[in-house]
Amino acid sequence: MWFSRHSKIPVKNKSLLQLALTHRSQTNGRAELSNERLEFLGDAILGAVVSQELYRRRPDWDQGHLSRARASIVQQASLAIAAQSIRLNELTMISEAEEAAGGREKPSILGDAYEAVVAAVYLDRGWTQAQKFVLETLREAIEQAISGDLPHKDFKSLLQEATQATWRQAPTYRVIDERGDPHMLTFVVEARLGGDVLGVGEGGSKKEAEQRAAEDALNNLETRRSTINGSS
Repeated sequence: MWFSRHSKIPVKNKSLLQLALTHRSQTNGRAELSNERLEFLGDAILGAVVSQELYRRRPDWDQGHLSRARASIVQQASLAIAAQSIRLNELTMISEAEEAAGGREKPSILGDAYEAVVAAVYLDRGWTQAQKFVLETLREAIEQAISGDLPHKDFKSLLQEATQATWRQAPTYRVIDERGDPHMLTFVVEARLGGDVLGVGEGGSKKEAEQRAAEDALNNLETRRSTINGSS
């Protein structure tokens, strides 16, 4: 049975929880029957909870450091680990084809299910319980980030996760300038999505410039999201 009374998910409304655990592959293309709308809401709640915790516990960090720490916490790999800790890899309902393709171990499916469950907890139990749920299930990632022990960030991978999740597209990179002496060039790179420039970065190599462009893009996307949330 899809639901287990031994689950660590604090949702009493079983219909809501069932929706949160239903992947789109199981709904014959009917988005309203999948967890995608809950995932959208859960993403915003997750970001708010983590942002508040970082803001409260690290008053010495500037906006850039806070943003990098948050990105390390809410990246897909961290969410997938949290999802497995509450058995979402077992409970999430996916199609037979997706199951055969290893869907129960895909970080994207697990991360999306986790965000949907966060939304379900919020709708069923309120903000305080949702906050508690996030802080408990992501405790290890949060404590690592707050301690300042941030691993080297692959900002290109983080940006690709973000754009794939929102727009189902991967970003591209383009060198727009080369400066300096031939033996000490500085490359300027744009991170793009379709026809839009998401960010710009510089570096002593193309790879370094791409990483800086991806980091700039992530910061710009977060600023845009905060502006939208603040005006809504």
